[in-house]
Amino acid sequence: MKLALIEAQGLGIIRDDVVIDASAAVAPDAERTSQELIEAVIEDFDALSAPLRELEQNGEGRPLSEARLLAPVPKPGKIVAMGANYLEGTDGPPLPIWSFFKSPQAILGPGGTVALPPADARVFHHEPELVLVIGRKCRNVAPADALDYVFGYTVGIDVSGRFPVLQQSLFNKSHDTFAPIGPWIVTADEIDDPQNLRVRLWVDGQPRHDFSTSDMGHGIRECIAFISSVTPLLPGDLVFTGTNHQGIGPIQDGETVTVEIEKIGRLVVNVSDPLERRWPKRIDDEMPARIRRMIKEGTPPGGISAHR
Repeated sequence: MKLALIEAQGLGIIRDDVVIDASAAVAPDAERTSQELIEAVIEDFDALSAPLRELEQNGEGRPLSEARLLAPVPKPGKIVAMGANYLEGTDGPPLPIWSFFKSPQAILGPGGTVALPPADARVFHHEPELVLVIGRKCRNVAPADALDYVFGYTVGIDVSGRFPVLQQSLFNKSHDTFAPIGPWIVTADEIDDPQNLRVRLWVDGQPRHDFSTSDMGHGIRECIAFISSVTPLLPGDLVFTGTNHQGIGPIQDGETVTVEIEKIGRLVVNVSDPLERRWPKRIDDEMPARIRRMIKEGTPPGGISAHR
């Protein structure tokens, strides 16, 4: 099932090119914010799934093209992102597992505009990622059980600033609008193997990233187990699972960035820069080569973060 948040409508179910109003099935007599609405669906999905599936099959809708989609989780409790989590086409082994927090205030919805800040950045990069939406509280979860805690999946972009002076990933990647997600959540039961999905990104139609989630160094189960050993994951929390840096490139004023993940959907955002800075409109070969070298040499996470 594809669940979306729709402006001036609430909860929507996406069926082909139609959106069906499902708010009444969740909160018939209550006024809720968009975040409260999606949290109610996530936390009570076992009870709500039957009426929602009935709507999905038989409900009347309106053209999806007439609806304005919002971020499917507009105010997550937290965003945890995996760092350097892909093998980048090498034989591995993977780098030691590590993660960082991204500000929940950075969330941006489909069709929104990534606003590049007037900061002293060498460049701003796109990083397309599979994003997990957590379905129930998990703490110290075993890898074998980890997928039981995933409510669904969405598409994300980890927008990343590269600065001359080393900063923590929290600050490089947490400016407002630096966490676009969408266009909807695909519930976990619809994705047979989240570890085998094709991820692609284009800038103004120019192809850049093209990789599979099978290239993750630490799979989804291991990521959830690792994070939950440090901090509880709660319903509606988001986990950005990392990117393959091969194909990474700059984003700049006036561009349109499109990310598509197989079986999930396509997320499109625009880019604005009040300073109208310009970088080469092409793939950045230097950074992917550096990441590959780190993997081959087994550089520890501290060394990686120093270059992020």
